[in-house]
Amino acid sequence: MARKRKELPVLEAVTITDVAAEGNALGRVDDMVVFIPFGAPGDVADIKLTKKKKSYAEGRIERLVTPSEIRVTPRCEHFGVCGGCRWQHLPYDFQLKCKQQQVTDALQRIAKVQLPEISPIKGSNDIWNYRNKMEYTFSNRCWLTFEQLASGDEFPDRDAAGFHIPGAFDKVLDIKACHLQDDLGNRLRLFIKNFGKDHGYSFYDLRGQHGLLRTLMIRIASTGEVMVVMAFGEDNPDAIKSLLDALAEQFPEITSLMYTVNTKVNDSLADQDIKLWKGKDHIVEEMEGLRFRVGPKSFYQTNSRQAYELYKVARDFARLTGNELVYDLYTGTGTIAQFVSRDARHVIGIEYVEDAIADAKLNSKFNGITNAEFYAGDMKDVLTDEFIARHGRPDVMIVDPPRAGMHNDVVDVILRAEPPRIVYVSCNPATQARDLALLDCKYAVEAVQPVDMFPHTQHVENVVALIRRDKPETQSEEL
Repeated sequence: MARKRKELPVLEAVTITDVAAEGNALGRVDDMVVFIPFGAPGDVADIKLTKKKKSYAEGRIERLVTPSEIRVTPRCEHFGVCGGCRWQHLPYDFQLKCKQQQVTDALQRIAKVQLPEISPIKGSNDIWNYRNKMEYTFSNRCWLTFEQLASGDEFPDRDAAGFHIPGAFDKVLDIKACHLQDDLGNRLRLFIKNFGKDHGYSFYDLRGQHGLLRTLMIRIASTGEVMVVMAFGEDNPDAIKSLLDALAEQFPEITSLMYTVNTKVNDSLADQDIKLWKGKDHIVEEMEGLRFRVGPKSFYQTNSRQAYELYKVARDFARLTGNELVYDLYTGTGTIAQFVSRDARHVIGIEYVEDAIADAKLNSKFNGITNAEFYAGDMKDVLTDEFIARHGRPDVMIVDPPRAGMHNDVVDVILRAEPPRIVYVSCNPATQARDLALLDCKYAVEAVQPVDMFPHTQHVENVVALIRRDKPETQSEEL
């Protein structure tokens, strides 16, 4: 017989004092730190513990005794359940202050390198409807909130189209409205959900791994072009045709309507054969007259307007004069590479997603860029001493790795290549700080610029300029 879990207590009148990692708030009870989602500094609340260890605990607000003076009313009705926008209850200027501190703390406590004054964070002009890409999951067993469970009511209709509950692969919260993307995204999602229910389509069973309606991706470009990619969990041609035809008729603004049948265990589309149903097989983003082809598997910064601000910082930090050989590592669809190409002699982009590199090459040709070339493959396998010997030692390296940061092998090659200047763009200041510590043996931090790409979340981008310590900046050398 399974051991009954011990009921954890409610801590009364806990004062929340600060923000913490992962978008949580923080309170202290005696010598114990308590991490609390959706709290605000200055709140006094009764906290129901959900996990308790020796030196810390986790809990949720059961009753807000005295709300903090800085609290604002969240715009979204799903706030407090959906984990996507954990800071909606905090004023935007306070969010920026917290993100600035997050960058400062990471660089000071983890990197422990000599730092210049960190520039004030660049906030986003648009704090709602700023995302160009959203992904939703269909489920036949929607997540029931604590209030629904406590009501004692029956909920026979559990079909959902929404977001995974954080930390629970099989729990999906049904979303009525999300304010992170243009409202067209809501109308598309709700149309598909209602069409499925009206026609008896099965919603995906995340535990049993079966069901027709599985996932939905919506991309809305700054140019106004719209991509919809529907993933089905079963191959039912008649049902698929009916839904896609209805979508195309109801939403003529869709410029790229695509689908796939995904019967594998995970939702990733990276290895799927995505078929075109109507329109083009891509959408187009635009920046400073450059046009970027974005396919269903392509990476593109999810805040188009703020991406422009981010790339301008990267270009400024590169200090290009027109004579430099630039390596753009983790180039994606080649956006940064092409963005800086006008100011460089030659640019080489490297990216592990082959479809993204195919788009980068097409983008480069479409934009009339003749001084950029692109290579696909795992960074640690492509960027080798032999690769640099063949293509030339870079004057500037721009790196924009995923959240995990750079592989140690990549760091080692960079240190051996010794580019006079490095521009490090990061979506995770903690792993960026770790990598800066590894580069510190040869590089000094010259400038730091945080950029907020994701209002109402704890996430922040940060750009760091590094200069080589031991040699003056020179033009390309042979190895």
